[in-house]
Amino acid sequence: MEKPSSSGRAALEESKGLVEDVGVLRGAEGGEADHHTPRKSSSSRSSRKSFRLDYRLEEDVTKSCQDKHGRWTNPWPTWRFPSYTTLLRFLLWDKNHSNIPSSKELLDSELPVMEPYFVQSPDLSESGPGLRVTWLGHATVLVEMDGLNILTDPIFSQRASMFQFLGPKRYRGPPCTVEQLPRIDAVVISHSHYDHLDAGSVAGLNQRFGGELRWFVPLGLMDWLTKMGCENVMELDWWEENCVPGHDDITFVCTPAQHWSKRTAMDDNKSLWGSWCVLGPDHRFFFAGDTGYCSSFQEIGRRYGPFDLAAIPIGAYHPRDMMQGQHVDPEEAVQIHQDLQAKQSVAIHWGTFALAYEYYLEPPARLREALEQKGLKPESFFTLDHGESRLAHEELGI
Repeated sequence: MEKPSSSGRAALEESKGLVEDVGVLRGAEGGEADHHTPRKSSSSRSSRKSFRLDYRLEEDVTKSCQDKHGRWTNPWPTWRFPSYTTLLRFLLWDKNHSNIPSSKELLDSELPVMEPYFVQSPDLSESGPGLRVTWLGHATVLVEMDGLNILTDPIFSQRASMFQFLGPKRYRGPPCTVEQLPRIDAVVISHSHYDHLDAGSVAGLNQRFGGELRWFVPLGLMDWLTKMGCENVMELDWWEENCVPGHDDITFVCTPAQHWSKRTAMDDNKSLWGSWCVLGPDHRFFFAGDTGYCSSFQEIGRRYGPFDLAAIPIGAYHPRDMMQGQHVDPEEAVQIHQDLQAKQSVAIHWGTFALAYEYYLEPPARLREALEQKGLKPESFFTLDHGESRLAHEELGI
């Protein structure tokens, strides 16, 4: 990897707070890894109960792995971390085509923020639908399935940063507050980047729900949640399973994703990243979190598919030489939808923060084109307005 000049290095350091989630911080590549040796269990997880749904599952699945420094690595040939040359070009010379309007009226017409149904009519929030999804912006969705309310990667703050005066700022605000949410039984976290693990939102959820709320996180994040005061935290490796107390018929599985992690100057890839499967008696839900395309989505589809609903990212993908390893584009998102054998998918990770350089309305347009090219119906992989809800299979007539 080429090293930048001292001035380039200074520019990189100054930009750290602004680019946490676009894969541009030194150290995320990791070193040589042993892809065949499973990680040893930690004492902090020794009392965990694990559930196995299918004993016929093949053993040669993609295991999580660490390098000789104990940092997690991506085991796929599709993983590429940008060189310093690519990084500096992105920071200093690549053209930003996002063109987000400064006019609130234009944004309101193009990307409306709706008041969620549970804010309009709180008495209906306990109605118990079969499978309903509400997009709350970026990668935050509320999923109600089989009597359980699940929240993914919650961020209700204005900025994706350790500070609320610096870092990527929302151009579409959250459609509700933590206080306006219905009952939440479980939260799943995909990784440690600030736009997916937000301290203010975690604190607010913990203050409201306390020990009644179950947190599901990848390896390495339990201590962080515990320090935030969260009591009921379950830390899992890829392919490990657990459930919410009192809901033993719904299983949460931590599954692979191709990404990386970082929150501070010294914790590069010290915590694992992943996707999540939620497997109920009547429905199955998949949350991709934040990921580049890799072969593990085929593995997940074979082991746990078909899914009734998948939440798959479609944004923050340009320029490709910078983003390809860590963020899928809409065409790759459709491929994940097919790999998972998903009956329907909802688009996430777009329309909220400007984390990359594609035009801000391009992701849903390219998604529609990709579906058409694959001969898939538009309703099979849909977008929602901020705050909008949809019953799964409603438009499919299932």
